[in-house]
Amino acid sequence: MLRDSLFIARKELAFTLKQRETIVWVFLMPIVFFYFIGTVTGGFGGHGAQKTPIALKGGEDGGFLLGELERRLGERGYVLDPAAERSLDVPERFTARVLAGEQVHLAFHGSSEGIDADYDEFKVGRAAYTVLADLVATSAPSENVATPRAEDFARLAAAPRALTLATTSAGKRVDPPVGFEQTIPGTMTMFTLIVLLTSGAVRLAIERRDGQLRRLASTPISRADIVLGKWAGRLALGLVQIAVAMVAGSLLFRMKWGPALPMIGLVMLAWAALAASLSMALGSLARTDGQAVAIGVLSSNVLAALGGCWWPIEVTPPFLQSLARFTPTGWTMDALHHLVSFRDGPASAVPDVLLLSAAAVVAGWVASRIFRFQ
Repeated sequence: MLRDSLFIARKELAFTLKQRETIVWVFLMPIVFFYFIGTVTGGFGGHGAQKTPIALKGGEDGGFLLGELERRLGERGYVLDPAAERSLDVPERFTARVLAGEQVHLAFHGSSEGIDADYDEFKVGRAAYTVLADLVATSAPSENVATPRAEDFARLAAAPRALTLATTSAGKRVDPPVGFEQTIPGTMTMFTLIVLLTSGAVRLAIERRDGQLRRLASTPISRADIVLGKWAGRLALGLVQIAVAMVAGSLLFRMKWGPALPMIGLVMLAWAALAASLSMALGSLARTDGQAVAIGVLSSNVLAALGGCWWPIEVTPPFLQSLARFTPTGWTMDALHHLVSFRDGPASAVPDVLLLSAAAVVAGWVASRIFRFQ
């Protein structure tokens, strides 16, 4: 039984990998998506490791208050760069004019629009307002200082805080998954599904239309062997897709998969098995190859969006986070976030692996029942 099934699986995989469409979507497009989406959403710098450049324009004879402003900008994740697109206009003799009671205006010019621009404006404003707050504090009558000095700011910074905020992270990681560390697992999960639901299902529909399945049914190979072989061929294609994504992510984009790599492999094996079962089911339900493509592309993109492949599901509203728990892409991304992003250990992914495996068995049983030769 296994000999016949493996023979069909090898032929299926070899034929599929010779197709130009498969080569593009398995070997090329994932890398393109990794680069563009990963760069836009975080870039090579990773989680907060890369400072945002900002230019301070003007500020001649700025004095110690300008130095305080620069320090606060650094605390907010900025680094001074005269050639940066983001800029903050500071008037000359900044400290002298402020201490003289003159109203001074700072003008921030961002380099983007939308939520990123709002976040930049918030951070720069926070840096400026904290300088103002400390200036008010050091100018209090109780300080017995006629004019605030740099030493007063240093003493205030060293003073114990009456109010503190204690925070804890959900795992060993503090920052949420962004950039390549979100894009690579998410794109890998999405592409595995979309390739199998299109290439795998379309191939089955074409074979049925052209009579190849009827000819295969006339051979001594049993129906069970044929179904298993077709399924195994699609599983192998999914594993090739996953291997290419993981190797390319590691070598080209410095992706760090963490210490639980064997468990990640088990998660992706379960995911590929489920995608292969869904591919077989869709290939039997679709009447034409056009239907298979349309359903495969639409369903893959919907599941990718709902499951957190496009963005961390943690940043979505609570009802979408709850919905993700009922999607197979959500199970896969949840397991990958536990293992890759938060370093929670192999045991954290066991529930998701069990869900994926159970779903793969159920979908595979359904696919075997509805499989048809014509």
